Amino acid sequence: MPRRSSRAVPASAAAPVSAPKRRASARISEASKTGPKKQKYDDTTAKKATESTAKKSKYFQKEASEEPKPKSQHVSAPKTASHDSPDTFFPASPGASAEVSDATPSKAEVIRPRESKQAPKRGQKKDLKEDKPNKPGERTKGGTQANTAASTEGKELWREGVKTGLGPGKEIFIAKPKARDPGAVAYQDNTLHPNTMLFLQDLTENNDREWLKAHDADYRASKKDWETFVETLTEEIIEKDSTVPELPVKDLVFRIHRDIRFSKDPTPYKTHFSAAWSRTGKKGPYAAYYVHCQPGSCFVGSGLWMPQADKLALLREDIDRNSHRLKAVLREKEIRREIFNGISDDDEVAVTAFVNHNKESALKTKPKGYDLDNENIQLLRLRSFTIGRPLSDEELLSPNAQERIAALIGIMEPFVTYLNSVVMPDPTQEESGSASEAEE
Repeated sequence: MPRRSSRAVPASAAAPVSAPKRRASARISEASKTGPKKQKYDDTTAKKATESTAKKSKYFQKEASEEPKPKSQHVSAPKTASHDSPDTFFPASPGASAEVSDATPSKAEVIRPRESKQAPKRGQKKDLKEDKPNKPGERTKGGTQANTAASTEGKELWREGVKTGLGPGKEIFIAKPKARDPGAVAYQDNTLHPNTMLFLQDLTENNDREWLKAHDADYRASKKDWETFVETLTEEIIEKDSTVPELPVKDLVFRIHRDIRFSKDPTPYKTHFSAAWSRTGKKGPYAAYYVHCQPGSCFVGSGLWMPQADKLALLREDIDRNSHRLKAVLREKEIRREIFNGISDDDEVAVTAFVNHNKESALKTKPKGYDLDNENIQLLRLRSFTIGRPLSDEELLSPNAQERIAALIGIMEPFVTYLNSVVMPDPTQEESGSASEAEE
């Protein structure tokens, strides 16, 4: 499309009527038929070529003497021949080609009229942009926000001890600390390393996400040490209780993250490692064996902690009808010696020791459906049925810790078997129980 000019068309320079165009293929075919013609150079030919330059482009003629008319009175220029037309590339004579090349405007002259028209608008936009104030969230030339320093001033970064206040584009890279040196004690699968206890001690003093993120290497080393210890301990427990299957570690080890959705304590992590073994691992309705690793509070336990309402109803029903079964288990010699600190062989003493072990979750009044004068009211008030034995840190870190834990689990095995026979009885146990009731 031909370019439009902002200059007015002179009255004297009227656009001549353009001749009908012919295709280049037609002219080439005619030239091939007639052959090349010789043309004589004369003044008329030169004048014709000179006059034809006005048809070429009249917008680039210098008209400095004429003053431009107001913008409102500008007249649109008539359409002229395109620069890509065949007439431009195929001149009629050598003289004409010389004149056309002289009259063809340079690159600077071609662009000059367009720049004179567009320059003021670009200048106005630029001035408006420079006068416009920056928005609060607008990024500066360096790629950072202008209000970054003001908004983050006084706030701590993920690394403790480092505060903001750096200039735009500046960063600080802090290398995370490596795991503790194991020292002279090597990590082994069947024993716990002292660094595991040290990590739990540090976690107790710094129970927050940023600290654990910075000490991720210590956490992973301690977690792996505990998992390998649990994996090798499973073989010892299966020998003591054949009902416990061989399960993967992920089904035995409890996660370290706390569920704080309904808790008033906002600390995100547990300060101990723990694992449970039952017929279904750490979860399920069966009674389980439990090992707890916490500096100053290690222990081995077993039983049912806060069972579901239907399971708890079955236990209370069995205690009300057959309390001698539970009392006989609590009076066993090894349980009295290891769990109840060597109490005498007496039902009341054994029941009192067992109730004191589970009094934190016991009811203060009678359960629904039972009388206060029931002879087994102390056992009926319980909502948890567990027994346990504390261990010192030295015992849990000793080379024979797994043997000690397996021995305690062997002592607790009759108690777990009794609970499972009531809560989740096997089909053979149910048949034998119904037969005994029919005989009575």
